[in-house]
Amino acid sequence: MSRDFVGALLQLNAEKQVSREALVRALEEGIQAAYRRVAGEEDIFVRVEPESGRIDVYRGRYVVDEIEDPMVEVTVDEARETKADARAGDVIELEALDGEKYGRIGAQTAKQIILQRIREVERDQVFDQFASREGELITGGVSRVEPRAIILDVGKGVEAVLATSEQSPLEHYRIGQPVKAFVLEVRRSARGPQILVSRTHKGFLRRLFELEVPEIHAGTVEIKAIAREAGSRSKVAVASRQEGLDPVGATVGQRGARVQAVVAELAGEKIDVIPWNEDASVFVANALSPAQVLGVAIDEEHRIAAVTVPERMLSLAIGREGQNARLAARLTGWRIDIRSDVAAAEAAAAPPPPTPEAPAAATAPDDGSPPEDASAPAGTSTPDGASAPDDPTPVAAATDVPATPAEETAAAAPDADVPAAKKPRASKKAAPAAESNGTAPAGEPEKELEAVAAAPAKRSRKAATSEEVSS
Repeated sequence: MSRDFVGALLQLNAEKQVSREALVRALEEGIQAAYRRVAGEEDIFVRVEPESGRIDVYRGRYVVDEIEDPMVEVTVDEARETKADARAGDVIELEALDGEKYGRIGAQTAKQIILQRIREVERDQVFDQFASREGELITGGVSRVEPRAIILDVGKGVEAVLATSEQSPLEHYRIGQPVKAFVLEVRRSARGPQILVSRTHKGFLRRLFELEVPEIHAGTVEIKAIAREAGSRSKVAVASRQEGLDPVGATVGQRGARVQAVVAELAGEKIDVIPWNEDASVFVANALSPAQVLGVAIDEEHRIAAVTVPERMLSLAIGREGQNARLAARLTGWRIDIRSDVAAAEAAAAPPPPTPEAPAAATAPDDGSPPEDASAPAGTSTPDGASAPDDPTPVAAATDVPATPAEETAAAAPDADVPAAKKPRASKKAAPAAESNGTAPAGEPEKELEAVAAAPAKRSRKAATSEEVSS
């Protein structure tokens, strides 16, 4: 039986690719669980010797500093009575049990538990194996095509999930087709490790270049940045760590053989390989290739690069639906503003727009009357107290010299030389003003003339008084 046990152990080791120590530990846990279920006791332990196949079943106790469960624990002092060098954390053997007397039910229970432990150990090993490959390439065959994902068989009964969002729109898959993919994440699940892969990630393009270009794999040529729109176009910035080595030439290969191998793997996706430069203006100009750039103005504070290109190159620099400029901005990390040389010259030659002048504020008087217009001359009022019409001819301002009674009478007389258009307007405004001032009503011309003649004199005396106060 010992030979059969050792042979079965070695066979499991070869088939499951599980270490011998892990198999022995799973066997011990399975037999121990079966004994505890049959006997109903928790202090039963199992020890398996892999060389001879011997199984020892005994009662034991855990050695602890402070006892919490007296059924399975014992203090250090009590344990040293049985074993002199016992320490906390050890298991001491108290009584040996017969390993052949746990019956058929116990044997079946032990078998089930052992197989379950072996499966768990196998899943843990597979998870550890693929978890260390995150960020790398794996190759698997297409096993199933589902509406939302492609399932790849990567070996050892492990499947990788290629979601629809991680597939290139140019690619089509068939059952059994070998597919390379980039490992995004490895998760634990009830059925084993779940591997999420992608073919649109920019890391997938980096790994493909490492496979095809020995200089990139060795580290003499470094990929500084990648900007990619899967299925359409990608830009790759490369730099050389070895003096005299052309990074673009090494990446492209002789007659483009190396980059064409990557393009074939990506189903015809276009790839631009550009040289990386520490100078931001040079790097931005290179990133806009194949368009020719005349000049680049860098705004460090706002991280904006203003690029000037020839008029015939404007559409090429922007690209279809802005794709070339968008990829260049992602590659460089700068916001790129593109304009033609003609537009730049017109903007430079155009005069600056005039600055609008603020209108003069009108000051309101202290007596609550409406404010006077700053553009109107001071003292422009009609003799009857109404406001002057909008006449463009200047009107003489009132001064300190009072008007003579003859001039006042002439100004108020109806036979004065006043244009015909102004007579009705002045007469309409004079009557209400006179009534509001308490003057004689219409029909008494002599009193009305005296009241109207006295009004300018009062205003002139008020103006004279205000001028004296201001002086």
